[in-house]
Amino acid sequence: MKAIRRFTVRSVLPESLSSLGELAANLRWAWHEPTRQIFAHISPDDWRATLGDPVALLGAVSPERLEQLSLDPGFVAWANSLRDDLRSYLSEPRWYQSLEGPRPGSIGYFSPEFGIAAALPQYSGGLGILAGDHLKAASDLGVPIIGVGLFYRSGYFSQSISRDGWQEESYPVLDPDGLPLSVLRLADGTAAQIVLALPGGRALHARIWQAQVGRVRLLMLDTDIPDNDDDLRSVTDRLYGGGGEHRLLQELLLGIGGVRALEVLAELTDSPLPEVFHTNEGHAGFQGLERISNLIGGGLSFDEALQVVRAGTVFTTHTPVPAGIDRFERTLVERYFSTDMLPGLDVADVLALGTEDYEGGSPEVFNMAVMGLRLGQRANGVSKLHGEVSRGMFAGLWPGFDKADVPITSVTNGVHAPTWTDPLLQELARTKLGTGDTTAADWSSDAVTDAELWAVRGDMRRQLVHDARRRVTEAWREQSPDSIPPAWYQGLLDPQVLTIGFARRVPTYKRLTLMLHDPARLKSILLNPERPVQFVVAGKSHPADEEGKRLIQKLVQFASDPEVRQRMVFLPNYDIGMAQVLYPGTDVWLNNPLRPLEACGTSGMKAALNGGLNLSILDGWWAEYFDGETGWAIPTADSAGDAEERDSLEAEALYDLLENQVAPRFYDRDADGVPAHWMQSIRHTLATLSPELSAERMVREYVERLYVPAAEAERAMTADDHQAARELSEWKARVRAAWPGVTVNHVESGGLDATPQVGDVLHVRAHVQLGGLAPHDVAVEVVYGHAVHGDDISNASVVELSTPHEREGGDVSDDRVYSGTVELARAGSFGYTVRVVPKHAHLASPAELGLIAVAR
Repeated sequence: MKAIRRFTVRSVLPESLSSLGELAANLRWAWHEPTRQIFAHISPDDWRATLGDPVALLGAVSPERLEQLSLDPGFVAWANSLRDDLRSYLSEPRWYQSLEGPRPGSIGYFSPEFGIAAALPQYSGGLGILAGDHLKAASDLGVPIIGVGLFYRSGYFSQSISRDGWQEESYPVLDPDGLPLSVLRLADGTAAQIVLALPGGRALHARIWQAQVGRVRLLMLDTDIPDNDDDLRSVTDRLYGGGGEHRLLQELLLGIGGVRALEVLAELTDSPLPEVFHTNEGHAGFQGLERISNLIGGGLSFDEALQVVRAGTVFTTHTPVPAGIDRFERTLVERYFSTDMLPGLDVADVLALGTEDYEGGSPEVFNMAVMGLRLGQRANGVSKLHGEVSRGMFAGLWPGFDKADVPITSVTNGVHAPTWTDPLLQELARTKLGTGDTTAADWSSDAVTDAELWAVRGDMRRQLVHDARRRVTEAWREQSPDSIPPAWYQGLLDPQVLTIGFARRVPTYKRLTLMLHDPARLKSILLNPERPVQFVVAGKSHPADEEGKRLIQKLVQFASDPEVRQRMVFLPNYDIGMAQVLYPGTDVWLNNPLRPLEACGTSGMKAALNGGLNLSILDGWWAEYFDGETGWAIPTADSAGDAEERDSLEAEALYDLLENQVAPRFYDRDADGVPAHWMQSIRHTLATLSPELSAERMVREYVERLYVPAAEAERAMTADDHQAARELSEWKARVRAAWPGVTVNHVESGGLDATPQVGDVLHVRAHVQLGGLAPHDVAVEVVYGHAVHGDDISNASVVELSTPHEREGGDVSDDRVYSGTVELARAGSFGYTVRVVPKHAHLASPAELGLIAVAR
């Protein structure tokens, strides 16, 4: 008989163990190993059964056990010590507090998903894990971030694999009362809510859950409350579920409702609203419209308010392909904003922000990434290569500018080392190198011998093998509860064999089955009698992605072949808990996407933090950090005639590397059974990549390069009753109106001999018509560099020409002569041109207005 409703009853802890409740309530336990150890000590069996969730553990452990521990002075002292450590962590100054100069007092970080712990399944893949790592690193650094997301009653989905290898989805309903969450409450104790006006006079209500992620608060909006109509209660049912209108409602709630939730929090805690708003992908872009509406209510025009919002907004794009961007029907967006949802906003102004009014765009859609770029003065991709790809993909928003000038920078992703580094490696660093921070340890030191490091790597591989056997056994029992799991499961994988990991979402471009291109050759690699190889594979395909599911099925069917089934396994229901064993346990991490479609690919980073080597296409972060010693680069067959030929060439390269480089290096052992060259690569990986790939490095970059400048710009726009915003709005309007009259009429050069040499100086004079603008409204620049194919200038440099002088007989305000010099600093083909761009102290980039005049 099934219950019509279920809920979680939390344990009442003995007074002497109240510190355990405090420790369980803060998600720092997700990455703080000493805290995890005390909960594991309470009841190892319950700890394993609850998948390492302290809240669930305290609900599962018997009252008798808790009473016994409450009378144990040593245990009580242990718990109190950890509680005191947590309180110090939450209050003591950290890196951010040591920064000099003004910095943001608060930063709002919006994301549709957050992957923080397996106990809080509010993520689907890399975007959410990245967001969770961002919050954790911000907490460790003391950065005053507030996370904003949605609470999905069914999370993403639970994956199982049928007997024929097909992915099957289920959506278990989560009980928030059984999770490390609390309701944000008003002073009278009632639950705080936000509300959005919808078409047809309806309203969408949402309650606000909060989680404490170390020093960082995470707000999560939930529509499953009695105040909503039945259909609206399901708005936050599933992550990335439903059709276009359902998705639009989720994103309206995340953006607009998220800002309103921050306002409620600020009022309840008497704290300031964020100065900087960071949107993690376009899903949260509507937050900028809510802020514009508030500013219009305060007396600004739409365009004046836009200047304020742009100044304080950072937009991060994660997708390298247009198909990965949320695009809604224009008429649907129009219907939702033709309401009282955002007072003071004209629907035409809203639609203009998301319109694809550029070559190749569609006038029928509303593009969330385009809106994100128009609402954010600062934007970035998530690796250097992805920054280049993004500048090309969005170049249409800045017509006339070279791709290199498109104002999208890059901050390469990082991963949170305490979360993803195995406790065994942390303990080795602590006992032998004097620090548990593996990103700061001296891995070149002989204080750790190769044999000791190799032994730890072996223990981590052994953990993975046992975990894989357990998972496939449990999956069998779930599907066939009345039958006995196959005996061969107990011999699945071998803890002594070279182990390669591959785990990620399963869209087609990530090419899950590239390794199967030549099944016979793969079998020979797996079953090599002297140098065998084994693969551990995991990943989920979006429920609507039939092709992705077919890839999983193809791999599962291959791995079911009795000849190879102990050398290859697909583990169902990939999640954080699995990943924390999988990354450390693999010797090599495989990644073979279609370049350049991998924005970053942080899974390989997590393996590297544990001393794993990477075997990857030079895409995402690997293109940036591969140095020949941290792993292997799979050659990219970009010039192949078609996709099939490209897959064939790259698969052959993969096989060649496995057979001739990877396996030989792993199995080449010294007299003590240690692979010396392999250990050299492990040490080099830990020493060089651990600091660079850490989320702390990433968050420091965001603070220094994006958050601090955004806060300074926002303060400038809001000072003196937004005077600078009013002036900037007026200036932009005047420049746009006059720009058709701005031209470079003529360019003269001189000062060079017949054969120019390095060190010579080129003198440039440009006759420019300003179209009624003042000289200080523009910058006239020489752009120069190597002149290559079609006279295109590569590796361009820019020199601004000097203050103009009135041309003889010309109008002071219209026709001017600019002059300057360029030193020829390097040999080779040289080319230059002259351009005019708008110039203002409050522009973050010369390309910001998308206006340019170039010499013809």
